[in-house]
Amino acid sequence: MKSTNEKVRLLTLTGILTALTTVATIVIQIPTPTKGYVNLGDVLVNISAWILGGTYGAVAGGIGSAFADIITGYAIYAPATLIIKAVMAWACFHVHGICAKKSDSVVSRIIAVIVSETVMIVGYDIFTGLMYHSVQSAILAIPEFAIQGIMGATVSVVLYECILKRVPALKHK
Repeated sequence: MKSTNEKVRLLTLTGILTALTTVATIVIQIPTPTKGYVNLGDVLVNISAWILGGTYGAVAGGIGSAFADIITGYAIYAPATLIIKAVMAWACFHVHGICAKKSDSVVSRIIAVIVSETVMIVGYDIFTGLMYHSVQSAILAIPEFAIQGIMGATVSVVLYECILKRVPALKHK
């Protein structure tokens, strides 16, 4: 059972990473033809999973990303974003945990972000197809989502492996 100090620390880190996810999603937004945008939010979704674990990482990634959609005028995406980003973080944490038993940190994180970003691509692609009632729109959106995924995967692994895992105050999951 976690002590009160551990619970407070976890909730505080969750709040901070939720806010950082929102900011990372808002800071750089490159509009796309499907009325969405490419951003750096996925970096924080993946990192939140590695620092906080599956459940709290899902909370930080999902809520932080959904807040960014609401703040920037993309509220129609917020419910889908909440679910997709939460599942991304949950998957990223659990896949990393499974793979870390068999391979080193970098390889396990790469595999984890590939799964995480695949969740994002498939999730938003399904949402796009449903929103526009068009399989064609969904197919045309795949390259945009793939670019988002590649950027998020690359930056999150590099940032974590080069900087964050060396911070002893972060109790990594």
